[in-house]
Amino acid sequence: MKEFAKKIRLETLKTLLHLGFGHYGGSLSIVEVLAVLYERHMKVNPAQPKWTERDYLVLSKGHGGPALYATLALKGFFPMEMLKTLNQNGTTLPSHADCNLTPGVDMTTGSLGQGISAAAGIAYYHQARKLSNKVFCIVGDGELNEGQCWEAFQFIAHNRLKNLIVFVDDNKKQLDGTTESICRPFNLVDKMRAFGLHSVQVAGDDVSAIDAAIRDAYQQETATVIVLDTIKGMGVPYLEEKADNHHLRPTQEDENAIRAAVQALEEELNYGNA
Repeated sequence: MKEFAKKIRLETLKTLLHLGFGHYGGSLSIVEVLAVLYERHMKVNPAQPKWTERDYLVLSKGHGGPALYATLALKGFFPMEMLKTLNQNGTTLPSHADCNLTPGVDMTTGSLGQGISAAAGIAYYHQARKLSNKVFCIVGDGELNEGQCWEAFQFIAHNRLKNLIVFVDDNKKQLDGTTESICRPFNLVDKMRAFGLHSVQVAGDDVSAIDAAIRDAYQQETATVIVLDTIKGMGVPYLEEKADNHHLRPTQEDENAIRAAVQALEEELNYGNA
């Protein structure tokens, strides 16, 4: 899982560098959870993206699309070369995830606050029909400013949707600043438990802890919310420390630092000796 996470981070950085701009911060902070899901837990078939027995992922924070696209390409849903078309005219890889364009994307997202409702609906459908499909959803901490999220959580808890696991990417920042300064979130685990959901917090870069939390969620009789303690730009120290890392048009200094991170990841993965 650690190696797969490195590959996802590498391809995400290369894709955004090729484009010349994009959502670095919120893409990099979900790399580890994507690695755990697609390496250990998601029941999917890249040759049949619409396979009816598959598990579903709803990336509610749709601007994290570059990391999801890198993951899907690495799993064989589409050729790696397609990553270079991100956000270009005529692409099947738009800036935000679109289920009508991209193989492996289960729900169109990007209007923040709506993806969790979609995930709840998908989970409700499958549970009502006693189907085995699991549903996973990734929401952003800034996204939880939206009231619709809390209506969805209430619906999820009321219907005891135990086939649904929600991850909160608690990277402490959103478009306009820190979550604390814009709309204080308080303790997210306590809030989720107050709604009647099973909830835990784990380090967002610890693949073993994420894996264990998911396995524990399977034993619960209601939905689980796993709060991921992350950093925007996670895994690239230069970007982690950059205040405006939500959406970046790199300066020359930025680009040099990102290219250095790419080289370091390639060396860790022994790509130079391939």
